[in-house]
Amino acid sequence: MSAQEQQAKPEGPTPTKKSAGHLIVDTLVAHGVERAYVIPGESYLDVLDGLHHSRIETVVCRHEGGASYMAEADGKMHQRPGVAMVTRGPGAANAHVGLHTAWQDSTPMILFVGLIPFAHRDREAFQEFDIKAWFDTGAKRVMVLDHPERASEIVAEAMFSAMSGRPGPVVVGLPEDVIRELVSPDLHPVIPVASGGMTVTDWKELKSALEESTKPLFVLGGNDWTQAGTDELTAWLEEHHLPAAVEWRCEGNIPFSSPSYVGPIGYGRPKPTYDLLEETDLMVFVGTVPGDVITDGFLVRQDWSKKNFLVTIDSSLRGRSGAVSHQIVSKPDVFVRDLVKMELIDKPEWQSFTERMRAEQEKFAALPTARPSDGPARMDTLMANLVPGLPSDAMVTLGAGEHTNWAHRYFPTEKYASMISARNGSMGYSVPSAIAASLNFPGRRIVTIAGDGEFLMNGQELATAAQYGATPLVIVMDNQEYGTIRTHQERHYPERISGTQLANPDFALMAQAFGGFGVRVEHDSEIPSALEAALEAIDGKGTFALVHLIVEQRVKAY
Repeated sequence: MSAQEQQAKPEGPTPTKKSAGHLIVDTLVAHGVERAYVIPGESYLDVLDGLHHSRIETVVCRHEGGASYMAEADGKMHQRPGVAMVTRGPGAANAHVGLHTAWQDSTPMILFVGLIPFAHRDREAFQEFDIKAWFDTGAKRVMVLDHPERASEIVAEAMFSAMSGRPGPVVVGLPEDVIRELVSPDLHPVIPVASGGMTVTDWKELKSALEESTKPLFVLGGNDWTQAGTDELTAWLEEHHLPAAVEWRCEGNIPFSSPSYVGPIGYGRPKPTYDLLEETDLMVFVGTVPGDVITDGFLVRQDWSKKNFLVTIDSSLRGRSGAVSHQIVSKPDVFVRDLVKMELIDKPEWQSFTERMRAEQEKFAALPTARPSDGPARMDTLMANLVPGLPSDAMVTLGAGEHTNWAHRYFPTEKYASMISARNGSMGYSVPSAIAASLNFPGRRIVTIAGDGEFLMNGQELATAAQYGATPLVIVMDNQEYGTIRTHQERHYPERISGTQLANPDFALMAQAFGGFGVRVEHDSEIPSALEAALEAIDGKGTFALVHLIVEQRVKAY
């Protein structure tokens, strides 16, 4: 029996029997799960009871969407799945948004769903639904615990499936009567996950391609990294004067300050970084593939004569487009372990290419003036006052919308993971992900930037932040509209604004009502003092803080 399994056993004499629900909790503990994000339901009371005395922290959320987003963010920050628990029918439906985020962002996650009793199935019982019909196309696996003696096995299989190959979400259904059944307390062992690696052929092909290249570019993405892996890769890239861009909303896979970092590739990218996709004669994608967002809707880098190396553990290459010169089936860390042993000849053209692109990135990321203007509040001024005081391990979380562009441009993502976001463009992610980040890293400065439309989708989770002591700095950019949609509307239906305008409450008062600090800022001159007061509330009083920034409509970061 492993040490983890021994630790999972309760103190005192070993019981001869244990409920399947309690065994599920024991198995999660054995897999290293630290917290579960839940909306309680009568359908899985036995699992909740099992959590009562376990080492897993039970974070009670206010909406299933918030709970599933927190679990998804948790999965991005660790080398194991985040865990959410919801009840049948309506609860499962509400949690779907986090599941879709995990699917498109390749995030390991497990959604446990309490179900109607086994004996009531197929009788249109209260809140009954077909869990496999609902989730089969949006999850890696959908499993139902119909046999209580398989409880530990099902959890171990779910953990394995969520992490193996391309990571993603797994759904586990728990009939309320089945989880109460008494079974053997023995735990199923942890199933090891293959991490791949470079073969001799892979090594020779990549080394040859690099040495033939005059303008190579590494593109880093995905969630399947560690800090050690990013550190090793950064040192190797810098040693060889090689450039690396990052997939949209993956900033932090290489430090913001690294001379090898040449910017993000995704929506809103600066033109020089966009041009890299066609200019470079070799692209090495690590942890990601040239998909929809990177290639601007499968339009760029589609020439089959282009040389692209794809390093991903997903042998199916789901989502990729364009040429594939060679695939290396490997997780990023294992690839990097082999790559850093590769010695390459010095090529002056690499250094000049990297320096040119780095200069473009530095110009793009240069902070605006911190001196406030005489007019209305501006996000430029807020970022210019916020960024210089951030510690090196600061983390930013983002939902979706034009408000995220300021973080992409200016936030100094120095560590992995220092940007947690929804790459599927899902709104409502900012506050839940910031809470999960703060609970996981209580000593770090956690900043989330939300739009006014996005904030109200899950802003009620500030109550969860207050309850569990999460202390993020929440910046709400209020331009009284769904800005991204308005931008598309202006492009296709100019001067015909429809369905995008908002009338908002005072978010600062809302933050105060939830037990945190809130300040409303309408004039640029108020920004420095508002930020100072917000950070003082976080550091001095141990509470979350919200800055409600009233900005003009149609303002853009670039």
